[in-house]
Amino acid sequence: MKDCKINLGGGNTKKKGFINIDVINFENVDIVHDITKGIPLEDSSVEEIYSSHFVEHVPDLISLMNEIYRVCKNNALVKIKAPYFKSIGAFKDPTHKIFITEKTFEYFDKEKMGTSLPEYNISTNFKILKISYLWSNKIIRFLPFKKTFFLKYFWNIARSIYIELKVVK
Repeated sequence: MKDCKINLGGGNTKKKGFINIDVINFENVDIVHDITKGIPLEDSSVEEIYSSHFVEHVPDLISLMNEIYRVCKNNALVKIKAPYFKSIGAFKDPTHKIFITEKTFEYFDKEKMGTSLPEYNISTNFKILKISYLWSNKIIRFLPFKKTFFLKYFWNIARSIYIELKVVK
C-alpha cells in the first residue's frame, strides 16, 4: 500500500479515506494487527496518520513512534488525540499505560532534544505543528484571557490534548 492514510487503533470508527488498523476485528477494521508488534506497512508508504485515544494504551510509546516514523513519508502528518495528563480521564481507565503532556512529543524532535538522549533508542524526527485542547467546561473556551494559566494550576480543565506532528526525513 503506497500513499495511504491510516487510522491507528481506530476501533469500529471508520474515517473516510483512511485504512483502519486495530487489534480487535471490528466490522470497520481493515487490518487486524497488534500494533505493539509493529505496523504492517512498507517503509515511507503513509502520508497521514490519525489516532484518537489510542497512544495512551500502548506500553512503549518510543517503539510506536519509531514505527510511525518508519512507515511515514517525509512531510507526512501525524494527528494524535489523547486524554490530557491532568484530567480524570487519563487516570480513571485502568488500561492506560502512559500520560500525554505538551512536552511528551518533544522527545521525538531532534532539534529540541539533539543527541542528549541516545540511550532512549529514539530514531525519529517530528516537528510539533500544533497543540490544542478539548476543554472540560464549555465556559473556559470563551474566556478572553490565556487558558494556560488554568492548565498550569488546576486539574480537569482540559479533557483531551490534540497534537499535530510533521515527519522530517
